[in-house]
Amino acid sequence: MASQFRGWYFKCQSKNHALALIPAIHQGPRGRECSLQLISPEKSQTVSLPSQGATLRWDRPEGQMNGLSFSSKGLTLDISTPEARLQGHLSFGPPASLSQDIMGPFRYVPFLECRHRVYSMAHSVEGRIEWNGQVFSFSPGRGYIEGDQGRSFPKRYVWSQCLFSQGSLMLSVASIPLGPFSFTGILALIRFLGQEYRLATYLGARAEQVQPEEILIRQGPLTLRVHFLSSRHLGLSAPVRGKMSRLIRENITGHAHYQLCSGDQQLLDVESAQASFEYEWEE
Repeated sequence: MASQFRGWYFKCQSKNHALALIPAIHQGPRGRECSLQLISPEKSQTVSLPSQGATLRWDRPEGQMNGLSFSSKGLTLDISTPEARLQGHLSFGPPASLSQDIMGPFRYVPFLECRHRVYSMAHSVEGRIEWNGQVFSFSPGRGYIEGDQGRSFPKRYVWSQCLFSQGSLMLSVASIPLGPFSFTGILALIRFLGQEYRLATYLGARAEQVQPEEILIRQGPLTLRVHFLSSRHLGLSAPVRGKMSRLIRENITGHAHYQLCSGDQQLLDVESAQASFEYEWEE
């Protein structure tokens, strides 16, 4: 079987807690492997799980591994290893689905090294998770779900996600190889007050600035500006040809400022201390 990976990213947050859980199945040089990664504002951990009997769908966030089951309606944990003790259950409310696939026509392009899926921009979360004695409570809470599959994460990329009052936002800027060439791919979706705003390469979006502190995207009259106001991050594993051998850095509760304008009209102006972002753009 060719080297590949598939994983889902479940972000959950409440007034006092934030936690992301990333179940994944990866096929690399050592064969088929499974893992669950967890990241909070204070710590991150990768838990290896037996691959026998493990399943993970791509059309929707659904699967099971030893001690872990999850779907669009919630997840249940009962894992005990020498390094990790994980117990609890979370229930998810109805997802805020996208009007159409986030990749647009690029979902039909073969041989992409990574494909992205956004399943829910926002939904309610109820329940609690205990991780090595620390309790994360989400009653009430909110959540976000996205997924990736392919061979490798982009070599250079920036990603951000933020749940805020009356809305949600996600942004990805990545260097996309396509045969002997490469291009900068942009995916951004903002849901606010019942409206959906989409900026994407296939709609004419371009990245005018990609810096550690600022991202600037333009698409016709639309301008999306993101300022990352804090830089603390923790390590996560990412796939390279199916093997989880790359270390990336994520800040799950960073301080960021998001602005969306249409010409001179300001559509969104949000500053949040619960913004998530990864910056892997340096050469």
